[in-house]
Amino acid sequence: MRRTAFIIAAGLVAATLATAAFATGDDASSAPPISCGNGIPGGVNCIVSKKELKEARNAFNKGVKLQDQRRLEEAFDRFDEASRLAPQNMQFLTAREVLKAQLVFNHVERGNVLLLENARAQAAAEFRAALDLDVDNQFARERLAEASREITPALPRGLPVRLADSGEIHLDPKSDRATFHYSGDVRGLFAQLSAAYGVTPQFDDSVQTRQVRFNVDDVDFFTALKLACQVSKTMWAALDTHQLLIAADNAENHKQFDRMSLRTFILPPHSTPQEATDLVTTMRNMFDLRFVNSGLTADTVEVRGPQPILEACSKLLEQLSNERPQVMLDVRVYQINHQLTRNIGVHIPNTFNMYNIPAVALAGLAGQNIQDLINQLISSGGINQAGSTALSGLLAQLGGQQNSIFSQPLATFGGGLTFSGVSLDHFAAALSLNESWVRSLENMTLRASQGNDATFHLGEKFPILNASYAPIYNSAAISAVLGNQSYVPPFPSVSYEDLGLNVKAKPTVHGDGSVSLQLELQVRSLTGQSNNGVPVISNREYKGSINLKDGEPAVVAGEVSRTDTLSMSGIPGLGFLPVLNQAMVNNSKQEDTDELMIVITPHVLANFDRTTPEIWVTEK
Repeated sequence: MRRTAFIIAAGLVAATLATAAFATGDDASSAPPISCGNGIPGGVNCIVSKKELKEARNAFNKGVKLQDQRRLEEAFDRFDEASRLAPQNMQFLTAREVLKAQLVFNHVERGNVLLLENARAQAAAEFRAALDLDVDNQFARERLAEASREITPALPRGLPVRLADSGEIHLDPKSDRATFHYSGDVRGLFAQLSAAYGVTPQFDDSVQTRQVRFNVDDVDFFTALKLACQVSKTMWAALDTHQLLIAADNAENHKQFDRMSLRTFILPPHSTPQEATDLVTTMRNMFDLRFVNSGLTADTVEVRGPQPILEACSKLLEQLSNERPQVMLDVRVYQINHQLTRNIGVHIPNTFNMYNIPAVALAGLAGQNIQDLINQLISSGGINQAGSTALSGLLAQLGGQQNSIFSQPLATFGGGLTFSGVSLDHFAAALSLNESWVRSLENMTLRASQGNDATFHLGEKFPILNASYAPIYNSAAISAVLGNQSYVPPFPSVSYEDLGLNVKAKPTVHGDGSVSLQLELQVRSLTGQSNNGVPVISNREYKGSINLKDGEPAVVAGEVSRTDTLSMSGIPGLGFLPVLNQAMVNNSKQEDTDELMIVITPHVLANFDRTTPEIWVTEK
């Protein structure tokens, strides 16, 4: 089945590489690589000629191209040819074995899908193709046997084995039917009934003398006997095949005269002692049993009661002995994340700084001797050639400093001590677009029996540091081992958190083939953020019960998160003009969409009829 093939995919690759040197068969594709002796007596000489090496490389290159074109069978033939021409080349051999494992996996995957669709002949052909490539693949062999086996309805089980049966005495009256119109005492009534059907009555001392009237037409013996006991408030018990005892109908006489049989039953298959206890409790309550004891083994129970009640118990246990159906669950988790960031616009200088150049220059030079330069600027008024040269030198020296106000464009005015400047911020244009898509699919399968919990974890364990250790340097012993570099720090304390998909399912299969599921799903992953150095883990959980048909997929949980952020920055007024707001204002847009969907499909693995017939408890 498709779900099982996903689980063993890695195993197929490993098993193929491990058994490639030992596989045997007439098929050239499954023959083992040649072991080269190269001069050892009795060995095979595998020294490759230049011609053979060239042919091998050409075959290998053709195989690579065919593999890129998804023509895997033809590519495998080329890799096989290359590995046989140059048996010592591990590149050729590795490519051949890896592609062989992929082909085996593809055949098994297609066979599983066809087997689910009940196309057994086509599935068997796929499994045979996988075995032709890998004759030691036990999984493909088992699947081939399952596909080749004819489906036969499960035969009903016989009655549970009776380890002990005491038997019971039954009356054997005439099969005639008679009519009675009687008025008299109780003893005369039973004497008339017995004479009509060929049996002999005996009366216990507890039978009271009373007058009764009895009128019935065309009845058999047991019907007439039942009606007579109801009219006379009596009970009967068989003494032999043609003799019966009549006694008063009370608890003491039932305890003394009722014919009780002892039978030991084997309980239906159960997995826990509690299930066995529930079965015994069900029998006790349904049939009003008073004498139920544990048998010689844990799987047996002894019951004492009337024969009809024991027969009904046998039929009930027969119905409960059907195989417990199993359910294969196919769970798929789809996650899609989309992020979009767009920044378009122009930043127009909208701020300016006005400052006194000598004061800022002195602060920028951090105490350097610039008094001569300032005096020269004052004496010349900042206008003559010397002042201009000195000013240019000063601004050049200050403009080279990081984050200096002189590194920005400026305009100057004034002279002497009032020499000042004005600077504007930068003009910038932005045009950027970032978009990313993340799509992930987690597919898992698990098999569970009815009424039992099944758990599965798909993911990884993420380590989180709890505590670390550092040596105390004021200790002489620690200083000594640190000095000779022999100190070994202890392993830090780490706890592991389960990340990925956790599934817990409890299936129940109904008589019509539908499946009820009690599900607990948990999806945990890293968010990429941390709090005080501790990573933040996102958690999505689902817990509920659903009812599905066999093979019916259902979306049991889904989530869509969408975040949109729009921002605009620029000169007030320009951002509201229809055309200028795109060219003269900086516009930013961010979109973040996260989608999660969990799909589950149950498959019932059973081929028997789950209907149960009625159970009749007779009074004979």
